[in-house]
Amino acid sequence: MILFHLKDRHRRILSLIKDNRLRLFWAMLCMLVMAAATSATAFLVKPVMDDIFVNRNVRMLTLIPIAVVLIYLMRGFSMYGQEYLMNYVGQGIIRRLRNMLYDHIQDLPLSFFHQEKTGVLMSRITNDVNIIKAMVSTAVTSSLRDCFTIIGLVAVVFYRDWRLALYAMIILPVAFLPIVKFGRRVRRVSTGCQEAMADMSAFLHETFSGNKIVKAFGMESYEKERFHEKTHQLFLLEMKAVVARSLSSPIMEFLAGVGIAFIIWYGGYRVISGASTAGTFFSFMAAVLMLYDPVKKLTGLNNSIQEGLAASDRVFDIVEKESVISECDTPVDIPSGPHAVTFDDVSFGYDTGDDMVLKHITVTVNPGEILALVGMSGGGKTSMVNLIPRFYDVTRGIIEIDGIDIRKASLKSLRRQIAIVTQEPILFNDTIRNNIAYGNPSTPFEDIVEAAKAAYAYEFIERLPRQFDTSIGELGSRLSGGEKQRICIARALLKNAPILILDEATSSLDSEAEMLVQKALENLMKGRTTFVIAHRLSTIGYASRIIVIVNGEIVEQGTHEELLSQQGEYCKLHDMQFTAR
Repeated sequence: MILFHLKDRHRRILSLIKDNRLRLFWAMLCMLVMAAATSATAFLVKPVMDDIFVNRNVRMLTLIPIAVVLIYLMRGFSMYGQEYLMNYVGQGIIRRLRNMLYDHIQDLPLSFFHQEKTGVLMSRITNDVNIIKAMVSTAVTSSLRDCFTIIGLVAVVFYRDWRLALYAMIILPVAFLPIVKFGRRVRRVSTGCQEAMADMSAFLHETFSGNKIVKAFGMESYEKERFHEKTHQLFLLEMKAVVARSLSSPIMEFLAGVGIAFIIWYGGYRVISGASTAGTFFSFMAAVLMLYDPVKKLTGLNNSIQEGLAASDRVFDIVEKESVISECDTPVDIPSGPHAVTFDDVSFGYDTGDDMVLKHITVTVNPGEILALVGMSGGGKTSMVNLIPRFYDVTRGIIEIDGIDIRKASLKSLRRQIAIVTQEPILFNDTIRNNIAYGNPSTPFEDIVEAAKAAYAYEFIERLPRQFDTSIGELGSRLSGGEKQRICIARALLKNAPILILDEATSSLDSEAEMLVQKALENLMKGRTTFVIAHRLSTIGYASRIIVIVNGEIVEQGTHEELLSQQGEYCKLHDMQFTAR
């Protein structure tokens, strides 16, 4: 018997076994056979003692060894069966739980990823789910098996000597007290250990990803010291868990010793007085010794289950988190084609209590128009374009595409209309071919080549060892900054979306490559509604209109010449950049 409180989220884990009812049935049948074989072993002690050694029965000398072989053969087969079947069920549950967690994380909005550390999320999927695996695959299996064994052995004990059995059973309820007490403590400490492990994973991800900066600033010793401090904190928590787990077994051992001492005294007295036989006593004694072992094991198993329940709490904290970006009940599909994008008195803040990052933005960008967004860093330019694909939702106001409120459109159709090239090139540890075709895996190779040529990436790709089948490493680490950016531009070209967002798309290119890519982008932007964020004003000469954003507000808008003539914020930015040269 394992004592713990089940929450609804824990019952969801148990409900995952419904698809494996048949396997679970056969596994439990195997456990029953194992329990019966263990009980039969104790039951045979009496005939061994009384019939063979006392009565010298030759026939029983032949039959009992055969029975022992058959019992252990059945026990071996059933042991394998329950081990395989329960692990199959357990591993299947873990696979589904891991998939559920990853699927839900992918569906959460961008704001969630900005709030959570990448290493912590990785730890939830790997470390925490592995702890649940130990609970489902091992602890639950062993607890069921031990419970069946206890039932079988209790039956043998009462069959052999019910009076002596009643005295022995007095100890059992007392034996469960440490299971309850230490199980609660293990669960509390285990939660702390899992949080410390997640924090360590986040630290490792951060320092490994930023190792170039660590080395450049000579901070290896500092980072080592920080890591040592984290491992020390984890060590202290792990030792607290060890103390909680380790104390339960000695207490169980002592209680078992008290029970066995009493049985020896009282059972021996009954044999000496002639009320019982030596065979009955030793059969009873063997069953009791076997009985206390599974009861003692339940303490350790309960610890594993408590750790698993603590891990499941951390997993379901994510699974049960609701996305703030949701579709309406009857979403509208936005058809493909040229689109007008309208910001109607839009204000936006990342959190309800924060100051508005954008304030009263009102602007319409027509099909084929190129709108450039300029201003000092932190002014709200990237926040503004992030609202179009609903990475975030507006706090006040409306964004419309062809008169359709984007909050009433399906996310899939909305984002299908938008291609994005970000300031930092984001690529995956895959081939160049698959990175360009990302989102369009069935694209013909000829189209991928054309996109690469249009982005002026084809020439350097052809020089690589495996050309388009070259793996580019984690985040494209085997490519230069300019090469990575051109792959991203090729990816946007291939998507051929009617709305284009360029967030400093040429920032990583050298002067020669920038000139070539600007020509490719000019061709790409024809007929498309385009938002261009630029810090270098020299790159937006082709823009149909420019808006200047200062502290989240549009303070000026017009063409390059019109804004220069106003002698305002745009003129200041222009003078700062060109005077510096």
